Amino acid sequence: MPIEMPKGLPFSVDTWTPCSKRKRHHFLTHAHKDHAQGIAAHASYPIYSTLLTRTLLLQYNPQLDESMIVGIEVGESLVVEDPDGDFIVTAFDANHCPGAVMFLFEGNFGNILHTGDCRLTPECMQSLPDKYIGKEGKKPMCPLDYIFLDCTFGQFTSRMPSKHMAIQQVINCIWKHPDACKVYLTCDLLGQEEIIVEVSQTFGEKIYVDKAKNLECFRSLELIVPDIISQDPSARFQLFGGFPKLYERAEAKIAEARANFEREPLIIRPSSQWYACDDGISDTEKRKKERFDQAVRDLYGVWHVCYSIHSSRDELEWALQLLAPKWVVSTTPSCRAMELEYVKKNCFSNQRAFNGSLEKLLDISAVPSLGPDESVECLSCSNVVENISPGCAETRSETVVISTHQRKRLSLSPPSKRPMITLFGRARHGLQNSTFQHEQKEVPTSSDLMGTASIETGVMLGLHDSTFQHEQKEVCTSSDSLERTSIGTEDVYFQKDDNTKMRFEEITEAKRKFDFAETECTSTDTNTGRDEFAAISPIGSSNSYNENLRRVYRSMNVPVPQRLPSLVKLMDAKKSANKSI
Repeated sequence: MPIEMPKGLPFSVDTWTPCSKRKRHHFLTHAHKDHAQGIAAHASYPIYSTLLTRTLLLQYNPQLDESMIVGIEVGESLVVEDPDGDFIVTAFDANHCPGAVMFLFEGNFGNILHTGDCRLTPECMQSLPDKYIGKEGKKPMCPLDYIFLDCTFGQFTSRMPSKHMAIQQVINCIWKHPDACKVYLTCDLLGQEEIIVEVSQTFGEKIYVDKAKNLECFRSLELIVPDIISQDPSARFQLFGGFPKLYERAEAKIAEARANFEREPLIIRPSSQWYACDDGISDTEKRKKERFDQAVRDLYGVWHVCYSIHSSRDELEWALQLLAPKWVVSTTPSCRAMELEYVKKNCFSNQRAFNGSLEKLLDISAVPSLGPDESVECLSCSNVVENISPGCAETRSETVVISTHQRKRLSLSPPSKRPMITLFGRARHGLQNSTFQHEQKEVPTSSDLMGTASIETGVMLGLHDSTFQHEQKEVCTSSDSLERTSIGTEDVYFQKDDNTKMRFEEITEAKRKFDFAETECTSTDTNTGRDEFAAISPIGSSNSYNENLRRVYRSMNVPVPQRLPSLVKLMDAKKSANKSI
């Protein structure tokens, strides 16, 4: 499933949810169902896609209004008018399936490439603007601020053959089995049309597609390659559905041929899924999957060819070296972008450069803790937490040449009002007027805290199960269910239930002990040691807390506060420094 775009951006890509519906502009990279899921319920104008994608989309979702979709073709650039500043979007071929494109966004938010699903090749890379492509071991003139990258096979370390080589393997496999009475091609997925076209042209025969059993595939092929479709069920070449129960149906076809004393049919599956999955197979099968130069037969009689419409890990690493983006976000949660070598070596070192940009990209602002009579709205956290710097600013005329008829003025609704949120008030952000002044090692600043969380939890890299998201959900609650107490000068809010009453008592007792410890500290001799103070004070190292109080701090997700040095010690230190001078 694609990921939501950050709240600080005015557009969504391939997501159709109540959250993405609040965006002012929507982009669809291609017509695969996992990228258009929910579009019937949450579609809103305008939706940008290619003409072919729009046609396929309307076939799958006839209830959609065609007027909602704005056309943009490969190589075309459009100026999109927006209240927060106009931006330019350009479509590039994604080498994935018919009508699939990558989108390049250029605006006040920076330069962002969203690949959708893609198979990155030299041809794809050459179509991008030269300023974003590195040459001769040099970084690009204007590196991308962000790339949202298809990492479907980011964990697949083997080198996949090109599409052309894979298609040739299918042709060779058919040539090696001239006596096969039937040839079944499991090419019913949008994006495998090139295979059946090449087979049809090579052997001079059309491909039979069972309209009753595979209506959507029949309609897609009728739209894309109508000349090669046959409605004769006796044709030698036939389309064979890949799912469900491929192997059971394949065994049934082979058994049927044997029962009729016919030669076995040839069943070919051009796909990378069989090669990428190693669960529950024998060592013999694993060795077969290491062969990428020819078709391989499995235990069920199916011949496999590694045909991929997604980039392998090597291709991703190669493309990232050329593009040299500042940040990489995986659009496929099954593979984290942080697992790529380029990201490990180049992206985390830039974290400081983006320090303090969390609130801007998420379109939120930190506010003081709210009183018990004020409402607290929940934070819908996005998958990315770092801002995108504009970088290499250029004038619009220098960026791309746009004709007058390409510029569209859209009727847009005003942006929604920003919600008021609190992350445990000052205690969460470590502001200067807090009673507990923690050491920098223990409690970083707000921007450092958010940046560190993004690296440790993977929020920056597009993960859905983010600890940061989990924390927001826990602290967001209505004012009617909140009760207030204080630690020092800080207000802390808890829910009104039986499980939290004991926490209030523990907090109150901790405050009483803290006040008592401060009084004792001021009455002691100037030579009172740090260890002696820590022994009577609940505010010191984490070991000086009792178990209940430590549990309270863990439940609040607040770092353990450190004891301040006494004023007497500071004055003595200053006197010693003056004497030494």
